[in-house]
Amino acid sequence: MSQEPELQDEMPLVSHLIELRTRIINILSALGILFFALVAFRNDLYSLLASPLRLLLPPGSSMIATDVTSSFMAPFKLTFYAAFFLGIPVVLHQIWAFIAPALYKHERKLAIPLLVSSVFLFYTGVAFAYFVTLGPVLKFFVSVAPEHVSFMTDINSYLDFCLKFFLVFGFTFEIPVVVLLMVMAGIISTASLIEKRRYIVVLCFAVAMFITPPDALSMAVLAMLMWMLFEVGVLFGRILESRREAAGN
Repeated sequence: MSQEPELQDEMPLVSHLIELRTRIINILSALGILFFALVAFRNDLYSLLASPLRLLLPPGSSMIATDVTSSFMAPFKLTFYAAFFLGIPVVLHQIWAFIAPALYKHERKLAIPLLVSSVFLFYTGVAFAYFVTLGPVLKFFVSVAPEHVSFMTDINSYLDFCLKFFLVFGFTFEIPVVVLLMVMAGIISTASLIEKRRYIVVLCFAVAMFITPPDALSMAVLAMLMWMLFEVGVLFGRILESRREAAGN
């Protein structure tokens, strides 16, 4: 088994470059197919994204386009991100197919569940942001608008806000995987993480304060979520350490 990756190392550099080009072409082709399949529904996609805000707008208010090209470009921009979002499994599969031959068998067995769980957690984080968190956050922003100010949001600004919001929650849901990888690599132990828990909780609130919109609700939700996911990672890390100790005995 120890000789398995060495066979891959014997491949000429040109062969590696050809393989890399093939994987890149496969990725771009898949993303292109997804984009052209979704582009016909670009306005429907934007309407779906904007529905949480449109339900909260006061009578007489609407979303606006402050640039000549905004009404045309914003739906296309959203379609591109939607295609990439749906194509993440394909992208990761092609990356995996390129690097897998250079890994040992036990490394491949370990990497596959981590990749699958990472994709699942990222999708879960984005879904949580859209279905659970986005509505209350938008409701807060609409409710604090001054009495004589009409709430009319630019469609590009709203799209950028949502993309950042979704990415923050998507990557936040990766915390258990990060914690588990650190424990697996021996970078830190669960005992050390538990000992530093109070500092980690403070760090969660500090990070949430900087990466969320400037309101207490979204900051508190994200900070509590980060803390909870950290605890999940610690739990799985302790299970891993227990199995290692049992195997050592």
